Amino acid sequence: MFAMNPVFLPQLFPEPLLRRLTAVLDIDPDAVTERFDGADDALAEVEVIVSGWGAPVLDAEALERAPKLRAVLHAAGSVKGHLGEAVWERGIEVASAAGANALPVAEYTLAAILMAGKGIFDLRERFRDERTFELGHIHPEVGNFGLHVGLIGASAIGRRVAELLRPFDIEVLLADPYVSAEDAAALGARLVDLDRLVTEAHVVSVHAPDLPETRHLIDAARLAAMKDGTVLVNTSRGRLVDTDALVAELRTGRLSAVLDVTHPEPPPADSPLFDLPNVFMTPHVAGSHGNELARMGQCIVEEAERLAAGLPLAHRVDPELLGRRA
Repeated sequence: MFAMNPVFLPQLFPEPLLRRLTAVLDIDPDAVTERFDGADDALAEVEVIVSGWGAPVLDAEALERAPKLRAVLHAAGSVKGHLGEAVWERGIEVASAAGANALPVAEYTLAAILMAGKGIFDLRERFRDERTFELGHIHPEVGNFGLHVGLIGASAIGRRVAELLRPFDIEVLLADPYVSAEDAAALGARLVDLDRLVTEAHVVSVHAPDLPETRHLIDAARLAAMKDGTVLVNTSRGRLVDTDALVAELRTGRLSAVLDVTHPEPPPADSPLFDLPNVFMTPHVAGSHGNELARMGQCIVEEAERLAAGLPLAHRVDPELLGRRA
């Protein structure tokens, strides 16, 4: 059974991928479920659910009507929003394309870091205002050689960003309470605590999960501790940053920000974030868009092929890690 908003199905599974999927699963691409209530007949026989964005919540009540269900293959990121505790209690196998969705976010972040280190955002505004420049003038305050980049969280995205930064002459700092110094070194990073990271880094990039305890992880005190010229990059969730405190710092011109997420989202139409020259804001586009959705579909097709062959799932979700690695 497909369980998602049907608009995403052809983007996730273009024809070549759909052929592979239907070769190993008896699944109808013309029957996409957005609600489990009222689907009793289908649920009674379903063994595998292929879910995606817009999937209905699979709770204890829905599971009672799906006695044969043994696997959920999620063609999107986190499964926290639509899988209830009963799924884990029943031992249903769950795989997610979160790793595939992490790739474009990490690529966006890499681009933001390199452009921030080069001073592109400030220089763009200056050039736009002045409409001229002095050929050969050296900007002493910019450059990526020896740049200190602080990554907050060793999530799948944070780890991929660290990997992408390896070819550059950049020192990577990592703050994550679940990572050892040895693990950080294996990622090419130096483990530090968060308060030290925000004081040392020239670019601070947020990759921690959205949990009650991470709300306003970047608060007024940590923003104030950042050195002049620091660029904050947030592709995680807006709630991790105190928006009011960030706006106050940005108004001074002391810091800059690259924001793909905010809280609230989208910001109010009169938010200063739209107009401040030291803010580069995008409409939550770092994750999979356009042809990138097919990468998530490919991940799930490969998982379905493993499932049909009796092989272990390569992208199995560990419920114990959901809270700290999502």
